Amino acid sequence: MIGEVRSFHSPDLEDVDAWVPPDPDRFGFLLQVMIGPKGGEGEESFSIQVCSPGWLADRYVRDGIVMGRHHLIVFEYDIAKIKAFISKFVSLSPAATWVEVAAKIGRLGHWEFEDYDDRRPYTP
Repeated sequence: MIGEVRSFHSPDLEDVDAWVPPDPDRFGFLLQVMIGPKGGEGEESFSIQVCSPGWLADRYVRDGIVMGRHHLIVFEYDIAKIKAFISKFVSLSPAATWVEVAAKIGRLGHWEFEDYDDRRPYTP
């Protein structure tokens, strides 16, 4: 089984495809990628912080440390290249089950069901 990208969206940007960073050396935004099993139904969200090295440096100055998980670091903003990279990564993450596929893709972006355990009772 493999996954396929269904759509890209950013809660930070009005239009991902039309956006141009005001400072090409310092930008960062959350990119949500909807991915589902190829040829199957359903989709789930994977969230990736797309950012430049300058944006990371700014976070380091502000916080003194930067955690790298679920970040895609790009040296130039080219949304077509970013989407192509993510789509290729997804297509090269096969596994026996959807949960295993999603766990592999979760190395790139935060899977909405990461760390979900249906054996734990819900407590609000």
